[in-house]
Amino acid sequence: MATEQELSDFLKSVEKRAFKRSVYHVRNEDAALDIVQDSMIKLAEHYGDKPVAELPMLFQRILSNTTLDWFRRQKTRNALFSNMSDFESNSEDGDFNILETLESSEDSQRTESAEDSTNRAQTLRLIEAQIQELPGRQREAFLMRYWEDMDVAETAAAMGCSEGSVKTHCSRAVLALSKALKLKGFQL
Repeated sequence: MATEQELSDFLKSVEKRAFKRSVYHVRNEDAALDIVQDSMIKLAEHYGDKPVAELPMLFQRILSNTTLDWFRRQKTRNALFSNMSDFESNSEDGDFNILETLESSEDSQRTESAEDSTNRAQTLRLIEAQIQELPGRQREAFLMRYWEDMDVAETAAAMGCSEGSVKTHCSRAVLALSKALKLKGFQL
């Protein structure tokens, strides 16, 4: 059974990786922070009495489920508020301009040009698509090692395989991604 100190030490050790992973998934730092905090609370409340060795696997599962829940809530929220009538103005002249509404909500993202933003988004989509094309075990090992900053031993424990297998999967994933991105015109 994990003591309070062991649980606290575990949570401290995974917080940065979990935040990085969540930001990668949801692309919103505030939402990612909420997801990680909710996951940590769930782990402490429901599984704090489990052995320390089980905490990494439990936390990864909780973090994944909490992220999926966030996406489900976003999908529902977007469906509810996507009608144009929700944006209609109550002004006397009746003029409504959706672009003005969108511009005011995007003020915080004006630090880069539209071209840079579009190029960055396209590059990320291309990389994500190539990651999705990897075989399952390679993709899993790659994401844990390089996106979540897990070490080889942690990745091996989470995947239920040897450290050598993790290294092999990661090496093959990097090679496949490198080839695919070079074919798309990226200079690595």
